[in-house]
Amino acid sequence: MTKTQLLENLGFKITNDVTNLIDNYQKEFLTYNSHTNLISKNDERVLFEKHIYDSLAINIFSPIKNCKKLMDIGTGGGFPSVPIAMLYSQIEVFGVDSIDKKIKFINQIAKTLSLKNLTVQTTRTEDLDAKYKENFDIITSRAVAPLNVILEYAAPYLKTNGYFVAYKSKIVNDEIEQAQNALNVLNCKLEDVISYELPLEENYDRNLVIIKKIKKTPAEYPRRVGLAKSNPL
Repeated sequence: MTKTQLLENLGFKITNDVTNLIDNYQKEFLTYNSHTNLISKNDERVLFEKHIYDSLAINIFSPIKNCKKLMDIGTGGGFPSVPIAMLYSQIEVFGVDSIDKKIKFINQIAKTLSLKNLTVQTTRTEDLDAKYKENFDIITSRAVAPLNVILEYAAPYLKTNGYFVAYKSKIVNDEIEQAQNALNVLNCKLEDVISYELPLEENYDRNLVIIKKIKKTPAEYPRRVGLAKSNPL
């Protein structure tokens, strides 16, 4: 199937402008990746299928259509922040990552593709300004940390009744079990696990783990840098 057909299967209406935008993004990404490692060389040939399509699978989670403000934690090479910014022009997307070379790339992409709804910052989530707390409708994270760790980074910045969407592999049950205490402490609950497949030759099962914030996060979270990882909830 073509890129257009694959994205239409996720529920998007794809115009020529969107197709051109994605093509330009891929071209810019591969050029940058040739001298600054954002993804492995082996993944370059499946950039769309493994990274862009995966990022946009969030469209099967219906609340994304009403989202106004989204933060992407550990945005790395821009997944899912850049594809989301490209296809959801109504969403104000804010990406954070601690690695400056990745943030510089996303800034370059945002300028090249005129993505006025995308901003990024080089920082650790624990060091974000307090003004961002209780501020986002949806927070995403892809390939960053186990659920009980990443949830501590995300929950304080979600609005009450907002959603944390964690992109995970097919093996999520153990992570969900280990995150039960974190869910309780951070006033969140598991809402759903949405399964899907990437359009690759081999079977590549994925999940969106949907967590809803049910009331305000205790003020002491997130703890200082390193504690969520070294002593997870």
